[in-house]
Amino acid sequence: MNYFLTIDNGGTNTKVVICNELGQQLGLASFPTKRISSQPDFQEIKLSTLLVDIGRVIQEALHNAHLKATQISAVTVVGHGKGLYALDKEGKIFMNGILSTDNRAKGIATELNQQLVKIYALSHQQIMASQAPVILRWLKDNQPAKYNQIGYILSNKDFIRYLLTGNILQELGDASGNNLINLTTKQYDTRLYDFFGISEISAKLPPLINATDLAGHITSQAAKITGLVSGTPVYGGMFDIDACALATGVLDDSLFSMIAGTWNMNIFPSHQLAPLDSGLMNSIFPTGDNLIEASSPTSAGNLDMMLKILLADEIQNAKQNHKSIYDYLEQMLDTTKADYAQLFFFPFLYGSNVNPNAEGAFIGLQSSTTKTEMIRAVYEGICFAHRYHLDQLLKILGHNPTAIRMSGGACNSKHWVQMFADILNLPVEITAATELGGLGGAITCAAGRGVYPDLPTAVGKMTQVTAQYQPCREETRIYNQKYQVYCSLLQALDGVWNNLSKLKK
Repeated sequence: MNYFLTIDNGGTNTKVVICNELGQQLGLASFPTKRISSQPDFQEIKLSTLLVDIGRVIQEALHNAHLKATQISAVTVVGHGKGLYALDKEGKIFMNGILSTDNRAKGIATELNQQLVKIYALSHQQIMASQAPVILRWLKDNQPAKYNQIGYILSNKDFIRYLLTGNILQELGDASGNNLINLTTKQYDTRLYDFFGISEISAKLPPLINATDLAGHITSQAAKITGLVSGTPVYGGMFDIDACALATGVLDDSLFSMIAGTWNMNIFPSHQLAPLDSGLMNSIFPTGDNLIEASSPTSAGNLDMMLKILLADEIQNAKQNHKSIYDYLEQMLDTTKADYAQLFFFPFLYGSNVNPNAEGAFIGLQSSTTKTEMIRAVYEGICFAHRYHLDQLLKILGHNPTAIRMSGGACNSKHWVQMFADILNLPVEITAATELGGLGGAITCAAGRGVYPDLPTAVGKMTQVTAQYQPCREETRIYNQKYQVYCSLLQALDGVWNNLSKLKK
């Protein structure tokens, strides 16, 4: 039996997941990603101690899996997309990593987006403040000494792989989602860096590899720190949304992958590319197809915050009774229906999928409104935000997928998953794996090592659907009416958000 170890480094938590060649999860350990926010809009991570922290949870995961390091067949890394992880000219750490939630370069992104037509035919990417070229431009303008010290430019998981192997390489899919790649040639393109005003970085971009390529082996130094065996093969790995798609069995446009977690992520692989006016993102999927993405920070993270705001006392009481607030929320969702909440919630606490200045809001509050109604409206508002992105994807695809493969924290609530099915008016399927980044990494190792001949075969052998939720016709009818009101409210407010933003300043 082959055992695969995946390091899944996200913006919230860093996990080590061990799976076997059948896709069964055997061991898991994690620690909170140690964010540094030195000033507003800055989101960084200290890199000098990262491998030590990872080594600790590697040992914990091995213990939990009842395995020894000698039994690990291969290692890979899955990481958050975008952001910037740089080394100096000697390949040494000299600055913090910059996370994908960093927003320091938003002014530059706004300015460059007005000229997007100049490069869209090359990268087929929208411009975001957290993309490496935008952050690099900010560093060039604001911290030139640090900018000039950069010798190598990496993504999150490529940096961690470097710590393990000593090889400085960049995986194609991650680079393509970071506005660094010409999607037609699947190579670096100096015209992109000229556009961003950072032409000198072309000499600092490492060789490209694919997700299933052998990227090196665990070095003796990394072995001492992590407890892994020196010489263990390490494979390329991938961007976390690619890993989630593979782990839920999404290989073509017959299925959509929907991630309802901190972010609202909705994706499908395709032979085509989303056009400029769609506002969608394109990148290169590990199978070689394109990945079309509609995403925003409008998902389950909004529920967590609203629970803290509205139900602080209830959360404390639940803890005192050795229960979770989510136990009570499941009862609420089970006993209320689509017509219960007579108000709407915009899940824009961390950003929106409409006007950039749009913010979170309840509309329809009355003196008789209860907190229970408000919380149910939050659940519904998050589903509506996902449907908004789904509608964007359907315009490109031209037909409905057979089902939505759903993942993320929202899947812990079966009643919320049913609400998604009712609001999207599509079957929603849940797969067996709970740590999709870890399983996606294991699939990569299995294909790369030759346990299975290719990624589709590995996906077929290692993934399994465990539950399907069908839309309820009457609930869908009511939700369709509510969604139309939700959209009309967004349209009516579109010209107002900017005024609200100016007022706050």
